[in-house]
Amino acid sequence: MNRLLFIYNPTSGTGQIKSSLSPILDVFTKAGWLTTVYPTQCQGDAARAARELAPQFDRVVCAGGDGTLSEVASGLLELEAPPPLGYIPFGSTNDCANTLKLPKNPREAAVVAAGTGSAVPTDIGRLNDRPFVYVAAFGAFTQVAYDTPQELKHTFGHLAYIFAGIASLPTIAPYHMQIEHDGQLLEDDFFFGMVSNSQSVGGLKPPKSELVVLDDGLFEVTLVKKPLRLADLANGFQALIDLAPADPGALVQFQASSLTFTCGREIPWTIDGEFGGRQIVSQVVNCPRALQIVRGA
Repeated sequence: MNRLLFIYNPTSGTGQIKSSLSPILDVFTKAGWLTTVYPTQCQGDAARAARELAPQFDRVVCAGGDGTLSEVASGLLELEAPPPLGYIPFGSTNDCANTLKLPKNPREAAVVAAGTGSAVPTDIGRLNDRPFVYVAAFGAFTQVAYDTPQELKHTFGHLAYIFAGIASLPTIAPYHMQIEHDGQLLEDDFFFGMVSNSQSVGGLKPPKSELVVLDDGLFEVTLVKKPLRLADLANGFQALIDLAPADPGALVQFQASSLTFTCGREIPWTIDGEFGGRQIVSQVVNCPRALQIVRGA
């Protein structure tokens, strides 16, 4: 019998995961897995559990929000031969679930994670050597992801980020920076930047999301230039919501496998919805096909 490590975050989805444990474990057993269950105890515990326990197992499945998935992936990346990773989404937005085509119903997602899904090599990003699964972002609205109250996220989902983003408009300051990517150099003032490998970010579709390939070794990069007037600032925020700004020149988009962001002051980053640190020079690198992640049909 194959062995499965099930790591879950008890606080995800307002704690509703607890009522789903029995159906999920029943699915694993029926699929032929001998399952060990590990409830995370604090932030960072999922990464530690994956790093220390996963070598004993044939598959790891995690349940929680995108942050839990990111933590588990981070732990697995420290292993020489990490086992495939399945995911059962329980967060408020679940961008990764949308990209991986996973069911929202926990039992149905467990069926995919336990066997009907396909374990496919997937690119993983690194920001200054810190792994991320689907997005690294800086500037306007990025602090919204980790400062928005949890109860607001539970109630309004991705709309919570939009509400909180509007409230942050008066505090926005652009960053003058140089961005080197694959032998090219870009210099300008930006109030938002996003490096992603996802068809959904904050519950919204990023530009050209239909062209995203999860194992092509490339990120999708979206940059929004500094607005010149207050009206432009509002239009820039609208650009992040519907990705159709009045001035298309304000939105810069390209693909890249590696980038270096250099600024005269520290840049605060968000990675996979959590605070990602502050650096004057930030390097973002694509690690091609670094993990096998189970996807739905």
